[in-house]
Order: sequence, then structure tokens, then C-alpha cells
Amino acid sequence: MKKRIAIFASGSGTNAEAIMQHFSNHATAEVALILSNKADAFVLERAKKYHVSTKVFNRAAFKESNEIVALLQAENISLIVLAGFLWLIPEQMVKAFPNKIINIHPALLPKYGGKGMYGMRVHEAVKTACEIETGITIHYVNEAYDEGQIIEQAKCVVLPEDTPEHIAQKIHQLEHEYFPKVIDRLVND
Repeated sequence: MKKRIAIFASGSGTNAEAIMQHFSNHATAEVALILSNKADAFVLERAKKYHVSTKVFNRAAFKESNEIVALLQAENISLIVLAGFLWLIPEQMVKAFPNKIINIHPALLPKYGGKGMYGMRVHEAVKTACEIETGITIHYVNEAYDEGQIIEQAKCVVLPEDTPEHIAQKIHQLEHEYFPKVIDRLVND
């Protein structure tokens, strides 16, 4: 039986699509479910292309009940992937899936992490600090933003002339290259 992956995403879903594409004809794992807290998130359209089931939920279902945890358990999910999902994962989900929830962060943690540090905010902070390198961090999720054990990091150079938009492009390339491979390794260990 294939290992089943669930992806939580809130937006466009380019990382989710890279993961769905990677696992579309995979021998041992599949993306079984895309979950979003936004009914208009484009990731839901991307899921249709790969024939992946979707679920839209609200804050109460996610934070105040076990509805989403029960769904993930009923779907026999082996690994939960956060790909552009901004809500803090509730304690009951972290406890139900210990070391089975991972996130990707667009910086080299512990730098530029924590609540409110996502997307262009991270790249602007990297530029403002005149960093000479940045990158991505793939890490396990715990009850605090961006504080879980680091699984893997990948780096890129930040040139003096790079804008936050240039930095974002470099980060997206790293994300699409590394995230599916790390997920593959984790579900097959």
C-alpha cells in the first residue's frame, strides 16, 4: 500500500504542485489530500489537475475540534506537509502525528523565522540585513512557529543588486528542487 501524503496550503500552491507532480506516478507514495483554509486558494485548482481530493476548513474545525485530525487519521495519512500554510498547527494535531508534520520556510532558520515571517516579508528582511546568503529550511513542526527540528537546509547567494523579488525567485527554485526530494526520503525511510 502506498504511503499517503496530505498537503496544507493557503495560496497559489506552486510548492504543492511540485510535490503532486513528483508523486503523480510514484511507486511507494502519493499525495492523497490537499487541505486549505481558503475556499478561493488556487492550490485547489491545481489539485484537480492531479485528481487529488481537497478539503476546505475553517478555524473552528482546525483549532477547536478534532475534525481535521480525525479526517487525516481516517485517510491513513503517513506525512503531513505544510506548503505555504500560515496557521499555527494545534497541539492535538502535533501530538496525533509526532514527527510526521513538516514545513518549508523561505530562510535559513533560526534566522528570519517566527510569527509573521513569511513570503516577501522574509525576503525583505534578508535584503535589509544585507545578508550574503539565504535559503530554505525544511523542518519538523512543533507547537511553535519555525522552531521544530531542522531536517535539511539549502543555500543560495544573495548578490548586492538582488531585490527581494530576485531573492524570492531563487528561493522558489530551491523549494521546488529540494522539497519533493526530502518528502520522498521521509515517506520511504
